Amino acid sequence: MLIPVVLSGGSGTRLWPLSRESYPKQLLPLVGQGTMLQETLSRLEGIEDVSTPIVVCNEQHRFLVAEQLRKIKVNSRAIILEPVGRNTAPAVAVAALSALATTAGNEDPVMLVLPADHVILNVKAFQAAIQVGLKAAQAGKLVTFGIVPDKPETGYGYIKRGDGKGPEYPVAQFVEKPNATKAAEYIATGQYYWNSGMFMFRARTLQEELRSYAPEILEACTTAFTQAKHDLDFTRLSLEEFTACPSNSIDYAVMEKTKHAIVVPLDAGWNDVGSWSALHDAIPADADRNVCIGDVITDDSTGNYLHSTSRLVATVGLHDHVVVETKDAVLVARKDRVQDVKNIVNKLKQRGRGETLLHRQVFRPWGSYDSIDGGERFQVKRLIVNPGATLSLQMHHHRAEHWVVVSGTARITCENKVFLLEENQSTYIPVGAKHRIENPGKIDLHIIEVQSGSYLGEDDIVRFEDVYGREGEKPGRG
Repeated sequence: MLIPVVLSGGSGTRLWPLSRESYPKQLLPLVGQGTMLQETLSRLEGIEDVSTPIVVCNEQHRFLVAEQLRKIKVNSRAIILEPVGRNTAPAVAVAALSALATTAGNEDPVMLVLPADHVILNVKAFQAAIQVGLKAAQAGKLVTFGIVPDKPETGYGYIKRGDGKGPEYPVAQFVEKPNATKAAEYIATGQYYWNSGMFMFRARTLQEELRSYAPEILEACTTAFTQAKHDLDFTRLSLEEFTACPSNSIDYAVMEKTKHAIVVPLDAGWNDVGSWSALHDAIPADADRNVCIGDVITDDSTGNYLHSTSRLVATVGLHDHVVVETKDAVLVARKDRVQDVKNIVNKLKQRGRGETLLHRQVFRPWGSYDSIDGGERFQVKRLIVNPGATLSLQMHHHRAEHWVVVSGTARITCENKVFLLEENQSTYIPVGAKHRIENPGKIDLHIIEVQSGSYLGEDDIVRFEDVYGREGEKPGRG
């Protein structure tokens, strides 16, 4: 049995403003029709004996992950929630525990560990490499996939292969990110690959290696998993125990120390989409080498990545730049400076700006809300409630709300009254009143909400009932 383990815990700040902490790049459709998470799972279709996946993500993204799996009709073996980030070694360790706990008998499944945010253009070549790695993993090897480099690259770590006839080779050495001269020397030898961060091994084999080289990680993860709580489709690791776990990558903790590591070369159009310039390279460009997404018009502009989400973006005489427009932010940067986007993100955080955390449109398990307008003592939002979805039964201490149904049908609870609102009908929710919105229909429910009051923050909410199990969480809309 082959169990995919998808690591979906990153925040993707290098792709700000499109990628944000609450909605990072792996949950966005950056290259194909599906999101990067969905594309990661879809490229496994056709491989024999592939089980349902284990997804490891943080708690904040759990409903987004579950919904994206549902949309591509993929059932999860488990969705494991990390209360804090502890790098890839603990994430893979708890996935191994979950794989063994959900496998019948004494079977020792092979785990295929995949980051959720990679692009792979040649799926056939990718699947062929998996078959090579599978045989080695079944024989007790720890497999990593080395990307066949097409240029000297200073942004990746490298793997040096040992002697062998192929198609897999023993790992001779893991090498840190080199300078340009050293990278060129590596490429010239033909013995070095980029470190992809993809792995394959049996679950018990991994545990044995962790026991030898990182016992404190295995111990902490075992306790955190044993004490985990299960609600809905999620496995919540113990906060105290997982927080105490050392933070380390699977490369440092195991792969660089084990005597059983092998590397399988992979030449499949791989891209880790680690920057806007990398994303430009991953998408077919037009005759002027521009990648244009959304409503974009150019004149005398070449080599750009231009992305519009809500309005027209026009460029004149612009060359080798990145322009990304969202509803609440615009990024303009030279392509050779896109790695410095992180400096902007850090400055926004230092100033307490919310643009690093949330988009203007915020997604919730029941749908989404978009902050359309606001000012002193008022705020206007557009709510979209999914068919069959229900907001929590809640109240606010400082604001009243006026609701107008734009389309669909709403079932409204206000104190002891329950009633339906149809299109063009409205109602008023006084300050302090218990209330709830439900969508009993089969189409999306659209509501315009006008808030008024002395304080309009999202933390002004008290939840009394919630079908999504959020009663004890940090407050948030709906």
